[in-house]
Amino acid sequence: MSLTDEERNILVQLEYEKGVAFMEQAEKIAELGYWDMVANRLYYAVFHAVTALLISDGHKVGTHKGVVLLFGQHYIKTGVFSITEGRLYSQLQTMREKADYVCTFQTSQEEIVPMLVPAKEMIKKIGNILFQVRA
Repeated sequence: MSLTDEERNILVQLEYEKGVAFMEQAEKIAELGYWDMVANRLYYAVFHAVTALLISDGHKVGTHKGVVLLFGQHYIKTGVFSITEGRLYSQLQTMREKADYVCTFQTSQEEIVPMLVPAKEMIKKIGNILFQVRA
């Protein structure tokens, strides 16, 4: 099923807004010190922003791993995003999976806090790309 331009724009907007909302949730949850939940929200914040970017450029998104691969192929390898930003996304995915599914794994403040600002900056950068292109 292909999307019309209007449908694509709406979907991009909704995905990006979800990413921004999840970033805000991550920051609020961090104040409470629930680091596994922060890892979850941080990952999903970046995931939804990246998904918005991929959809905006006409890529078909499916699985979480597929989104990571497409992001690497179309935005890291081409220099739109840095290798450091790509690593951050991959680290967030791994941390979220462990925090959600491995009962012996716990994230910590020391692991999560250094990721908050870079994740927020990455989401903002995606927003700048998305809404500059459409302007």
